[in-house]
Amino acid sequence: MSYSPPAHLFCEDSELGYERSRTRFISGERLILDEAYRLAHLPLVAPDHPSVIRTREGSSYVMGRHDRVFSLVLPISGDLLHRSPAYGALNEALRASPFSHKIAWDLLDRRKDKLHATICGSLSSEEPPVIDRRQRQQLAGIGPIHVELRGLFSGNVNRGRLYLRAYPESRKGENVFRHIQRALGCRETDLYVVGLYNLTDNLDADETAALASLIDRWWDRTILQFAVDHLWLMGACDDLVLDSAIAETVPLT
Repeated sequence: MSYSPPAHLFCEDSELGYERSRTRFISGERLILDEAYRLAHLPLVAPDHPSVIRTREGSSYVMGRHDRVFSLVLPISGDLLHRSPAYGALNEALRASPFSHKIAWDLLDRRKDKLHATICGSLSSEEPPVIDRRQRQQLAGIGPIHVELRGLFSGNVNRGRLYLRAYPESRKGENVFRHIQRALGCRETDLYVVGLYNLTDNLDADETAALASLIDRWWDRTILQFAVDHLWLMGACDDLVLDSAIAETVPLT
């Protein structure tokens, strides 16, 4: 993985789902951690919080952990990210925010080597999926891909988690991530987020307003551009991939 030259063309917001899926902040209202977050994330960052959903009928979640699930993901170099001046400035802005004490800062180091954006999610459970020879040839034919990370993002699901947004290379007018999804026969998607920060509690109205302002200010900021020539087949037993392993490195060349 390496820095890419700035000449590459990336998909625009009009081609992706970030605007459609962002949190809609209303003046004077609080950010309340949603049910999905309280089931999958809150037990891992604040297990004693009274809003934790310990388990739910019909799911395998128990205190944030579940059956091992395998996905094909875009690896994000934690070392490259941490050397980015823009990422450093974003961290400083968040640390200076009025809700800084409600961010699980310890997760940044714990997840530094596991950062990713999911391209093909939930391919199999318990055992890695089989990627056949034809699919591997198609993936190898894609070649290195260029990606731009922008931030900051809060979605309309998993309210409580803050992300960077991955903007894939536009190759001959088409989103290159969709080439990967087609090669594996997966559903084509338009959201590719890199989870970084997790809240440990609801935000009050002033904290919520501060978060909304930060997101607006950082929306169009480039955090990092890079090129990658492989993907990870990752298996994880929790949505923060704290208990995870790379089952295979899948080449794109």
